[in-house]
Amino acid sequence: MSGHNHGACDSHTDGVFGKRTELIFSVLSGVFLLIGFLLQQFSELKFLFVLIPFLLSYFLGGYYTAKEAIHEISKARFEIDFLMLVAAIGAAFLDKWAEGGLLLFLFSLGHALEHLAMDKAQKSIEALTNLAPKQALKKIDGQFQEVDLNDLEVGDILRVRPNSTVPADSILIHGRTTINQASITGESIPVDKLAIEGQDIDIYAIDSIPDKYRAFAGTINGDATIELKVIRKAEDSTLSRLIEMVQQAQDKKSPTQLLTDKFEKFYVPAVLILILILNFAFIVLDEPWSASFYRSMAALVAASPCALAISTPSAVLSGIARAARGGVLFKGGKPLEDLGTLTTLAFDKTGTLTEGNPKLTDVVLLNNTSEEQLLSEVVALESSSNHPLAKAIVRDGEMKLPQNYELPQLSTSEAIQGKGITGDINGKSISIGNLELFQDGESPDNEIAHQISRLEQAGKTTMLVKSGTQFVGILGLMDVPRKSAKPTLMRLKQLGIKEMLMLTGDNQFVADAVANDIGITEAYGSLLPEEKVSKIREFSSVNKKVAMIGDGVNDAPAMANSTVGIAMGAAGSDVALETADIALMADKLEVLPFAIGLSRKAHTIVKQNLWISLGVVALLLPATIFGWANIGIAVVFHEGSTLVVVLNALRLLAYKSP
Repeated sequence: MSGHNHGACDSHTDGVFGKRTELIFSVLSGVFLLIGFLLQQFSELKFLFVLIPFLLSYFLGGYYTAKEAIHEISKARFEIDFLMLVAAIGAAFLDKWAEGGLLLFLFSLGHALEHLAMDKAQKSIEALTNLAPKQALKKIDGQFQEVDLNDLEVGDILRVRPNSTVPADSILIHGRTTINQASITGESIPVDKLAIEGQDIDIYAIDSIPDKYRAFAGTINGDATIELKVIRKAEDSTLSRLIEMVQQAQDKKSPTQLLTDKFEKFYVPAVLILILILNFAFIVLDEPWSASFYRSMAALVAASPCALAISTPSAVLSGIARAARGGVLFKGGKPLEDLGTLTTLAFDKTGTLTEGNPKLTDVVLLNNTSEEQLLSEVVALESSSNHPLAKAIVRDGEMKLPQNYELPQLSTSEAIQGKGITGDINGKSISIGNLELFQDGESPDNEIAHQISRLEQAGKTTMLVKSGTQFVGILGLMDVPRKSAKPTLMRLKQLGIKEMLMLTGDNQFVADAVANDIGITEAYGSLLPEEKVSKIREFSSVNKKVAMIGDGVNDAPAMANSTVGIAMGAAGSDVALETADIALMADKLEVLPFAIGLSRKAHTIVKQNLWISLGVVALLLPATIFGWANIGIAVVFHEGSTLVVVLNALRLLAYKSP
């Protein structure tokens, strides 16, 4: 039951009965074994007729084992599949067909169960491909036609409709829009994008293109129809790379698995030498060679570390499969084992602990204006805009106004890109925007400028409101903590996480405000990406193990330097996903306690499996050498222990967050 049996994994994928061929072969092997045993015990038939079901049992139970053994021998490796075949052939040589058949049946059943766990993991991952847009609107001979995403080439012109996903990394060539790119950059407020008009831009020098012209694959277009030029093929998108990463995860072994693999390398040849020596026991003992040979075959079964070889990979695969079903991607056995041992977590703020969406948090009244009057005019004007900040003001402003309140009549409105919006309400001009909007007219006085500065220092996005000739109010918008943040952090504390730290590029005021609200142990603000790395290294030197949880490009270096890097959201930045060891697929912070709990459970099951497998070998080997146990007993205990560790590992598939 080799932990590195990729040959078997490949060979079992398709067969006479499709993907379940290996399991069906194994069950049929058991059926023919039972028929042969019953005929041998209770019928008067000639042995030739009894032999037929045994031969069928041998063929069906040994088919994939032989395939794997041949694959390994061709690479000059003698592994457990080979030992099992030798033992089964040896049993047949001694006319112990039932015992040999039982060995191959139980061995193949264990193999099949291992592969079922692998398939479950694969299916969970294949479901991800459904998240990617399948088609794009490409310009062909002046007309936009739907084409398959994989047919896109660098330089193709695409049209993206309002509120649609951008299909590939591109630059804007026509139209203006705001794009929600929180999934890529971690910015909490959607970004204004402009078309490159009449500029000579090298689309192959991607990094030199200013961000204001770029649209990333997987980001969400605002309410405008835009045209884009592709700068990266669709197959380089986040999702396709994500699926590729999971397939690679199956090859990344856990520390325990690497240890057992190393042990097997020396153990298997040692077993073969022992079996050879036992064959000559008849020289020393008063017994025929057939008795020595039988003892050596029984010892071979007892000493084969099937349960040991499968104990870790079966637990790792079951853990990865269960995690994928729960919306968590573990990239291999190492992060699965490591996560459960951590007591320190470091979080990025924007989009990780906060929603990544603006909320209207402050309404400052100026020049004796009432809140009702200010908000009614603001909501009336902003209702005509599709800008994300305008939508936030309308949504939150309406909630502050009395129910069934009638908004004043808006006659005209004009959006000024990057500055704000102006309009006329009941013959009076209204303007809402940043300080740049009011540069040409009368500037706000020092008191107003001071209030704006105070809000901005607290991490707020500010908008000044002018009604007629007077400044009547200041609006403050901020990215607020996720609703799930506080209960999740409390849950993590209950799980035994001692320190929860926040590392953010936002100023210290914002960091402290969010930290106090949700229960972060310590907050560090105004950090550049390299300063986040320094902090992680600092924690690591004290606590040895620390996980970094983030979602943006600026979190990737810190993730790479942590014990375990955790990326928020499958649509997170490409760099963060590449660097992270674990991805929270649905961008849900609340699945973090589940991931930690699952990791701890997997770690426990791996340890249990190692004790079971080594314990059985330690008991059985002396018992067979000294003749206290025959092949039948050795097979039942040995293969029984293999099934026990597989079934124990499969318990992870039913894991529920405590």
